[in-house]
Amino acid sequence: MIGSRVAERVPLSALAIAILAVTGSVIAMGGMIRIYDAGESCPDWPTCFGTWGFDVSEEEQESWWEDNPDEIDSRGANHRYTTFEIFTEWFHRLLAGVVLAPMVALLWLATRKQSVDGAVKFASSLGAGLILWQGFLGYLTVRMDNEHWSVALHLVSALAFSLSMIWYLILRWRETGGAPSQIKIVADDRQRKTIAYSSIGALAAVFVGVYVSTTNGANYGCGVAGFTESWPLCQGQILVPVDDIATDSQIIHRVLVAVEGAGLCLATYSFRKHAKSDSKFTRLSQWTSMATFLFIFNAILGGLYVISYDPLTNSFYEVLSLIHLLLGSLAFLTLATAWIASGYDQPSQSSAVVGFSS
Repeated sequence: MIGSRVAERVPLSALAIAILAVTGSVIAMGGMIRIYDAGESCPDWPTCFGTWGFDVSEEEQESWWEDNPDEIDSRGANHRYTTFEIFTEWFHRLLAGVVLAPMVALLWLATRKQSVDGAVKFASSLGAGLILWQGFLGYLTVRMDNEHWSVALHLVSALAFSLSMIWYLILRWRETGGAPSQIKIVADDRQRKTIAYSSIGALAAVFVGVYVSTTNGANYGCGVAGFTESWPLCQGQILVPVDDIATDSQIIHRVLVAVEGAGLCLATYSFRKHAKSDSKFTRLSQWTSMATFLFIFNAILGGLYVISYDPLTNSFYEVLSLIHLLLGSLAFLTLATAWIASGYDQPSQSSAVVGFSS
């Protein structure tokens, strides 16, 4: 009874925004884990060295490895993790499992109590399904000892979940008549296709970028000779042959970024020109320009990361890598949001709703 009353009073839009904020924190913590190379600091799941805490001493780690020899990770049984490294993985799990998952469950229940729109209910169910899938991928990532493909898939799934919550927000705002003017984006069919392809390109760049950052030696694929030999050139050349996808994934990432960046610049120019002749396309131009700026700036940031290599410590300035990940994700979400929102304000069919009616 109490739970039912709570579900009836939950502000759905505010809860969805809060879920997006927590999701951003979870993604950022995932990036922190990679920066500190702590992805295997909790070798089991959902516990951590058989406990529910993070303060696991070296002696306790040794004892756990002795009792669980099949769980020994790629670093070997003699490696010891610091309390801070274990904390980053532990806190990531806490945010995802103890904070985010219950919030999504509450949104799902409250939506069924308050909404009469089938599309809104479907969006909440999609989010709930994706959060369960994300939990499975977290388990899989641990079991696979943070294989590069599993980490990349884990991030892409997190972005898909974020997008489902953005879609939910747009639908809910439409249902209640409270949609902000910023998301009332008008686009014709050709423009929407351009945004869709640009979104896919941005996502592909993020996916391969994570693959690079989690593959041993891939960050050195274009050399560490500094500007301009290592960036924007690769080993002093515009292109180098790809002999092995894993070790040469950096040049693949760069080609994707270059193609996507060029496409975004052309789209931005075209949309701005269109908006000057017809003001109803102004919002579309603004969103595309913002995504293009984020993407190009992030490409430069990626270059700064490559040339930040310090030969004394044999390492890069990893904070740049974290920011690079977050900005790349934001550029994709900006484009994808513009695509979804534009489906509600078609110039010739104002009721079109990305496959659903409002």
